[in-house]
This record gives sequence, structure tokens and C-alpha cells, in this order.
Amino acid sequence: VVIVLQGRYAGKKAVIVKNFDEGTKERPYPHAIIAGIERYPLKVTKSMTQRKVAARSHVKSFIKVVNYAHLMPTRYSLELEEIKAALSAETFQEPTQRAVAKKAVRASLEKRYVAGKNKWFFTKLRF
Repeated sequence: VVIVLQGRYAGKKAVIVKNFDEGTKERPYPHAIIAGIERYPLKVTKSMTQRKVAARSHVKSFIKVVNYAHLMPTRYSLELEEIKAALSAETFQEPTQRAVAKKAVRASLEKRYVAGKNKWFFTKLRF
């Protein structure tokens, strides 16, 4: 798990899906493909209805290629094989592929949130 330091998703938590330590032809610097949470789920209480709980448990995800300089590693780890299968370097070539990958990431993150695993990953950072 890493925290994005710069750009649109600064302060958001993400998972490194694939890393490129030596860089590639298009990106000659070390970078990584990350998948993270753009909008965190809201607080849920016992008195809420199931419908309201389901609505507040939504997660909005993002996928991005980011320079290592803009990532801060944390002591936490998160293994999601479903995300790794959904994302690759070719995913970013076409917008439709990107949308399909984002939906797959969102579904797997929501499933993990509802199961109650990795609670820290699904909470906002406190400043």
C-alpha cells in the first residue's frame, strides 16, 4: 500500500499493481501502475437500513501510472489477485479498456470492504 503525494489523487491510498524499476521506452523513469480509492466509503451505524448501508459502502476507484517520486510506501500490504489480473500496461491505451478495468477494481475493493478486511485501507487519512 502506498500514499499518492502529488497530483489529482494526492493524499489517497493505493496499491501497487505492477512496478517498472528500470522504466520503459515511453516512460524512461521508474514508475508503477497503481489502483486506489478516489472516494472512501462513509460511516455506517446499526440504526441504518440495509439500503442506506449499501449506498454508504460504495467505493470509487482510480487507476494510474505514477512516478516513484510521487509515492510514499506504508507498512501495510494488500494482496488482490483480481486487480492484478484486470490491469496491465495495455489497459491505458484505450478509454473503454480503462473503464472496464476501473469497474473490476471497484468491485474487488467493495467486496473486500464489505467483508471487513484491511480496515485501515478504507479510511481517510487524518491530517
